[in-house]
Amino acid sequence: MNAEQLRQAAVDYQRIEQAIDYMLQHFQDQPNLKDVAASVAMSEYHFQRVFSRWAGISPKRFLQYLTVEYAKELLERSRSVLEVTYDSGLSSPGRLHDLFVNCEAMTPGNYKSRGLGLNIEFGFQPSPFGECLLLRTEKGICGLAFVQNDDRQATLAVFRRRWQAASFREDQQAIAPLVAQIFNPSLRDAKAPLYLHVRGTNFQIQVWQALLKIPMGAVVAYHDIARALGVSKASRAVGTAVGQNPVSFLIPCHRVLRKNARISGYAWGPNRKRIMLGWEAVQVHRQGRW
Repeated sequence: MNAEQLRQAAVDYQRIEQAIDYMLQHFQDQPNLKDVAASVAMSEYHFQRVFSRWAGISPKRFLQYLTVEYAKELLERSRSVLEVTYDSGLSSPGRLHDLFVNCEAMTPGNYKSRGLGLNIEFGFQPSPFGECLLLRTEKGICGLAFVQNDDRQATLAVFRRRWQAASFREDQQAIAPLVAQIFNPSLRDAKAPLYLHVRGTNFQIQVWQALLKIPMGAVVAYHDIARALGVSKASRAVGTAVGQNPVSFLIPCHRVLRKNARISGYAWGPNRKRIMLGWEAVQVHRQGRW
């Protein structure tokens, strides 16, 4: 997606989210296209066109990607892939390095200083999942979040508290190409990876690095992450660390589910998490990796 396509996708997402929420609430009734379109005050033709432009597939097919049964199947399918991934130390087999992300943790001194002397550039940009906020330091991306209830200041305030001593400066021109690269697989370059500059405890960093190994199109359970880290009884602690992820989507905490495949506990809302997983399933399908 180029900048204009990202803007259009962000506009589309608002209605897509409402429509998917309606489909999920009425899934057992198997609503038809007319019912779903009416729920967002659109004609059948226009809704089908908007949805297909955003997702690349029909609403009915996309809804299949959001069901619990699909998530359960994905958990079973993903487990063997992840065992190979973690055992080999590779980013992921067959993934083609779809994110090209390297993670660099802050030094203990920088961690304690809460960003003293650090310059952070930020910008609000459209994404396929609504407007997002991206922040970066000279070393890499330090934050990615999604704006909720059109409240930009509340979204930014979370990071101001996280980096209390840092200097913040808005720079939309610097941020826009980064956002385009993140949400457009064709713009990613293995020779020029995206770098993350994150602040966390040693355990949080370990969990976030484990998340980076989950391939697009796969999901894992919290206990899978705990087992991979050698702390099989620490699923709850893993869940807490996952929930404190400061770089949404790039550190793919949305790919972690409960062992019963239920989707809950996502900072940006369970529907956004469902939609991300469905959107990624479509990307993987297009790339012929299924």
